[in-house]
Amino acid sequence: MNGPTWVKNLSLTLWSIWSWFVFGVCMLVALPIMAFTWVVTAPFDPPRYWTGLIFRKTTVIHQKLNPLWKFKVKGPFPENPRNPYVMVSNHESFVDILLISHLPWEMKWLSKTENFKIPVAGWNMRLAKDIQLVRGDHESGAAAMVECAKRLDQKVSVMIFPEGTRSFEGDLLPFKPGAFKLAIEKQLPILPLACHGTAPALRKHDWRQGRSNAELRVLDPISTEGMTLDDVDRLANMVRECIRAELRSMGRDLDIPPVTGREPRESDSVSTAETDDSETDAAVDTPVDIRNGSGVTAPR
Repeated sequence: MNGPTWVKNLSLTLWSIWSWFVFGVCMLVALPIMAFTWVVTAPFDPPRYWTGLIFRKTTVIHQKLNPLWKFKVKGPFPENPRNPYVMVSNHESFVDILLISHLPWEMKWLSKTENFKIPVAGWNMRLAKDIQLVRGDHESGAAAMVECAKRLDQKVSVMIFPEGTRSFEGDLLPFKPGAFKLAIEKQLPILPLACHGTAPALRKHDWRQGRSNAELRVLDPISTEGMTLDDVDRLANMVRECIRAELRSMGRDLDIPPVTGREPRESDSVSTAETDDSETDAAVDTPVDIRNGSGVTAPR
């Protein structure tokens, strides 16, 4: 190993240790603040909007103290954050979650049950009233979509990755229908997001972080007014093409895998169909009638 490479790897390792330490401290500090907010706002804030917003802002503090990551967020932002949206984004990396949390309004996230079991961070997710999902369980997926509908009724946006998992291919994976069925059932707009540049920040199966200049763009909302379940596929394709076009304008080449800045490993070549990282797969692919909160499977 030559000198410059050795120094670079050591630097990334040391900064990664620092970054994870800061992340842990942020989670610890946020916990009592969130608990206090949870109690104080309980009478008038059932969806825990303000408790959740405090949780998201810890990611902003973490990023500011992490010299490896530079994030940029561009609008247009919604004028009233309590007009709810079904928010969808492409998925390059776990760090997409941290980047999207820089948006200046609260949203509730679908996340696999295992994340809620993580000490401190999982407790914060429960306080924020994020939505649990048992990965690969379609009954859990249906229940999760019902919970999403409840948050929307409480004037809080929900955030879903319609690809279902991170893609190691160049192009976006096909969008699963759950988020779009939800939006049509509730007659609420889709708010597309385009994430670019997070892949180098944290590669899958590697705790070490990398240098990243990532950008998030908020695109124009897409109305579902007047649409029916017959329009789900058309809506999903429309939103997917909208995000693809924006990614191209941001400089992403959809003909090659997202650049990680490091040499690929054998584990990175595993098909996304075989990976166990489908945090929202069961939910976004589950047909469910949420109009009456019943969780009954809807006709296709």
